[in-house]
Amino acid sequence: MTTLDERHEDGARDGEELRGGSARAARGLDAVPLDQPNAALPQFAGSKAAHLARAARAGLPVLPGFVVPYEASGVSDISGISGTSGDPAALRHAWHELSGGGARPLVVRSSSPQEDTQESSLAGQFASVLDVRGWRDFRTAIRTVLDSAHRSDGSTAPMAVLVQPILRARVGGVLFGADPVEGRADRMLVSAVRGGPDTLVSGEQPGTNYSLNRWGRALRTEPPSGTSPEDEPPLSSAQLRRLARLARRARRVFGGPQDIEFGFDGDGRLWLFQSRPITAMAARPARRARLLGPGPVAETLPGQLEPLEEDLWLAPMARGLAAALDIGGSAPRRQLRAVPVVTAVGGRAAADLRLLGVVPAIHRRLAFLNPAPGARRLGAAWRVGRLSAALPGLATDLVADVDRRLTETPRPAELPGPALVTALRWTRTTLVSLHAQEALAGALLPENRTTTAAGTALVALAESRARGVPDNRIVAAEPVVLALVAPSLRGELCLPGGLGDEAGTRQGAGDAIGPKQGAGDLIRPQQGAGHAIGARTGTGDETGTRQVLRDETRPGPGDEVLRRAAEGAGRSDRTAEEAGPSHRAPASTPYSASPTLVTALRRTSPGPLPPREALRLRIRWVQELQVRLVREGALRLTVRGGLSDAGRVGLLRWEEFVAALEGARLPGDVEERLPRSVSAPLPDAFRLADGGVVVAERRRTGGGARGVAGGRAAGTAWDGIGPRPPDAVLVVRTLDPALAPLLPGLAGLVAQTGSSLSHLAVLAREFGLPTVVGADDAVHRFRPGSRLTVDGTTGDVHLMTGQVSGAAR
Repeated sequence: MTTLDERHEDGARDGEELRGGSARAARGLDAVPLDQPNAALPQFAGSKAAHLARAARAGLPVLPGFVVPYEASGVSDISGISGTSGDPAALRHAWHELSGGGARPLVVRSSSPQEDTQESSLAGQFASVLDVRGWRDFRTAIRTVLDSAHRSDGSTAPMAVLVQPILRARVGGVLFGADPVEGRADRMLVSAVRGGPDTLVSGEQPGTNYSLNRWGRALRTEPPSGTSPEDEPPLSSAQLRRLARLARRARRVFGGPQDIEFGFDGDGRLWLFQSRPITAMAARPARRARLLGPGPVAETLPGQLEPLEEDLWLAPMARGLAAALDIGGSAPRRQLRAVPVVTAVGGRAAADLRLLGVVPAIHRRLAFLNPAPGARRLGAAWRVGRLSAALPGLATDLVADVDRRLTETPRPAELPGPALVTALRWTRTTLVSLHAQEALAGALLPENRTTTAAGTALVALAESRARGVPDNRIVAAEPVVLALVAPSLRGELCLPGGLGDEAGTRQGAGDAIGPKQGAGDLIRPQQGAGHAIGARTGTGDETGTRQVLRDETRPGPGDEVLRRAAEGAGRSDRTAEEAGPSHRAPASTPYSASPTLVTALRRTSPGPLPPREALRLRIRWVQELQVRLVREGALRLTVRGGLSDAGRVGLLRWEEFVAALEGARLPGDVEERLPRSVSAPLPDAFRLADGGVVVAERRRTGGGARGVAGGRAAGTAWDGIGPRPPDAVLVVRTLDPALAPLLPGLAGLVAQTGSSLSHLAVLAREFGLPTVVGADDAVHRFRPGSRLTVDGTTGDVHLMTGQVSGAAR
C-alpha cells in the first residue's frame, strides 16, 4: 500500500509546481493555509496536516485551517514567535482571520513527518491543545506543541503545527476503514461517544462499538458496560452509512484503509478531523485453515516441547491417532495421510479438532446429507464390531509385549551404540501402537471412572511418603507414579506435593531414577543385557529387533494383530469369555513385573486397570525409557566432542540425533541454536495464519472484556509503579496515552476500560502487544506480582494457579 508519507511525489502530485526551488521558497512562510498545494507535503507540513490538505483537495469534509511549517533551522525561533525567518505578522494575520480576532476557539495540534505514517502512528505521543483563545494563549499553545517534540530518549522529532477552529461535536469518534483487530478488510469498525472524539481516543470514556460491512450496515453493536438497554445509541443507521461512505472515499484518496477521527456537529454535518493509515492489521488465517487446539493431547503433553521432544512424542502420537481414526472410519483415509492429526505449534501439542470429532461439522445439514462419512462408517462397522470384543485381549497382548521389552532392556550405559539406536527406534514404533490402541479403547470400550492410572499413582505416592520414602526415590520404588509426571528431556521431574498441596517437589531426574538405571529398573532390575538385541518385537514377529526397527514405518508390536482382529481373523477371534479374566480386564501390571511393583499396585489400586488406563501407563513408561536413552546418547556425544553440553540435545531433530549416534557429524549450527522462549499456553481453539501466527477463535459476546491487540502472553501483573518485572503485564484502569513510554518490553496490557480504537490500543497493536480492555475490576483482581495469561484476541485474562505438573488425567 502506498501512502503520501512513503513517496514525496504522492503528496505533491496535486501541485507539481512545488518540486524544486518553489517548494523550498515556500518554507519561508509562517502560516500555510490547508488549501494551498504545499500544505500536502509531509516533510514540509507534517503528516497530519498533509493528510488533511490532501483530503480537503479531494472534496472530503475537512475544516479550514493553516499549518506552521517545519523548518529545521528555525524551530527554536518559531517557538518564541519572534525573529523567525518568515514574517510573524503573517502568522498573526492567519490566526486573526481563522479565530475572528480571538472570538472563535481554536485547536492547536502536532503535525510531525514522523507520525501518522504507514509504519508507525505515534498516536497520542505529541501534544494537542484544545479551546485556544487569544493571541497570547495561541503562542503558548504553539510552544506546548513544539516542546512535545522533545522525547524522553533525548531525541527531537521534526515538528510542524496544525491550527483549525474547534468544533463542538454532538457525536464524535473513530472510524477504521478495515477491522484491524480481526484483520478483515471487508469490515469497518466505529467507536462513538457523545461529544468530541478526544475523550474516546484518550481512554477517558468508553464508546459504543459498531462492526459494519463495507456499505455501513451494522453487523454487531456493543454498548459500553454499565449502559441501559433502553439508552439510545449515539449513531443512527443513516449516520453509519454516511461514515462508511466517508471511509470508502478516504480509501480511494489515500490508496488504503484509513484511521479517521470524525464528528457530527449540531446541524448533523459530518466532519473529518484526522486521517492516517491503519498501521497494524491482525493476522488473518486462510479461509479453510484448520481448527486446532490442545484438546485431549494436552493430557499427555501439557507443556512446551523442545524439537527432539516433538519428534520423540508427537510424531508417534500423530501416526497412532491416524491409524485409530482410519480403523474406526471417522475420517477419510486420504485426509489422514495428508493432514497430521497432531502437530506442534511453537513447541506445544495441538490436534486437529475436527478430525478428532471434538467440534461439530461446519454445515451440519450438508454433513447429514453427505453419504461419504456414512459409507466409511458402514465399511468400518464390521471391523469395529469384531474389534470391540477383541480389543481387551489385544490390549493385554500389547501391554505384555511392551513390559517384556522394558524388562529385557538393560541400563542405557551398558548398551553399545547400535543397540542404543535400535532401542530408540523401537520406542517410537511401539508408541504408535500404544496410542492407536489407547484411542480405540477410549472410543469403543465402556469407560471405568473408578480405576485410573493417575488415581493409582496418587495412592502409591501418598503411601510411599507415609512410609518415609524420600521423594528422590519414589519413582524408582513405585514406577506407576510416572503417570503423574509429563516426560521431559530437561533433566527435572516435578512430583506433586502431598494431597491438596499444589506446590510440588522439584528434583533432579537423575536422583529420581538413578543416574545409570536402565529401563529394566522400572519393572525388573535384575535383567541382563543379553536379551536386548535378539528379542522378539511383537506377536508373531520372529525377526530380530534391530532389523525390524530400522524401518520405522512398519507396524509396531500388536499392530498386525490389531488389523487381523479388525478383519475377523487370527487369535483375536476369541471372545472375551474365551480369552479368560485377564483379557476381560487386564491387570495393571504384566506378568513379568517385579514383585515390589505388583505388591504395591495390588495393595493401592481399587481394582485392575481397564485396558485404556493400562495402555496410558505404558505410553508413559516408554516415554521415560526414551528420556534415559536420549540422555545416555547425549553424554556420549559430549564425550566425543560433538556436543558442548548434554543439555542441548533437545535442540536437535530426531534424524540429526540418530545420525550423530551412528557416527555422522552434528550440524554445524548446533552450538548457535537457542532454546525456545517460554510461550503462553495455546487457546482452546485457534487457526494458523501466515508465518505460523496463532489466531484464537473469537467468541461473539456483547460487552465485557474484549481483546483489542491480538497475541498471547504469560507474565507478571504490574501496575506501573516500582520495579518492573522482566515479563510485566501492565494492569491499569484506562488506556491513558501517557502510558505509551511503558509499552516497549511489556508482555501484555490489561485495562478496566478503553476502546479498541483508542490511541494506546493503536500503539499496542503496533508493538504486537496482547491487549485486553473492559476487564471488570482488573486492578483489584490482578494484583501486582500475580501471574497472568492474556489473550488479546479472545479477551481472556486468567490467573495462573499452581498446577500438578505432568500427565495427570
